[in-house]
Amino acid sequence: VLLCINGTCIMNSWAHKNVAFDMSYPEMNELAATAPVGCDGLLVLPFGNGAERVLANKNVGAKLAGIDLVRHSRAHILRAVQEGIAFSFRYGIDIMKNLGLRPNVIRAGKANMFLSPLFRSTLATLCGARIELFDTDGSLGAARGAALGAGIYKSADEAFSTLERLDVIEPAADWKDSLEVAYGNWKREVANALKNL
Repeated sequence: VLLCINGTCIMNSWAHKNVAFDMSYPEMNELAATAPVGCDGLLVLPFGNGAERVLANKNVGAKLAGIDLVRHSRAHILRAVQEGIAFSFRYGIDIMKNLGLRPNVIRAGKANMFLSPLFRSTLATLCGARIELFDTDGSLGAARGAALGAGIYKSADEAFSTLERLDVIEPAADWKDSLEVAYGNWKREVANALKNL
């Protein structure tokens, strides 16, 4: 099953260009990891790239919510961005669960947001799922899927059999409670944003 969250990950790119322009992505990830889980109440809605399928094609935009100009630092903002993106994934997975699906493994290419150890652990914990990372990316996955659809491969097993698994990430039990509280607060922000459209 493919989860479509149109452009939430561009929020991390925006943060790099506008908040951490003097840092590499690995440095951003290291700084973000110094902020506490749940970011002391700072939330990010990462929907600044147009209408989202998981929000019934509504455009709620991007938003920093609950910012405290005395308490919150650049590290908080960077972690809140990654948590907000992970929350959007969880939101989509909750929709899948309401449709009767029970995803317990997330398979992805070791690229883009999945290069961030913080993001990977946050997502695995939020979703209660193991993440398996493979030596591939979205473009190669699309090509394999197209070849499968065109009949070049006889099965999905054949299409993806040569992929090398690079890493496995398990949920971080010590983050679960704090992330669940933050996710509940984030969902309320999303609900309020949708109500105000």
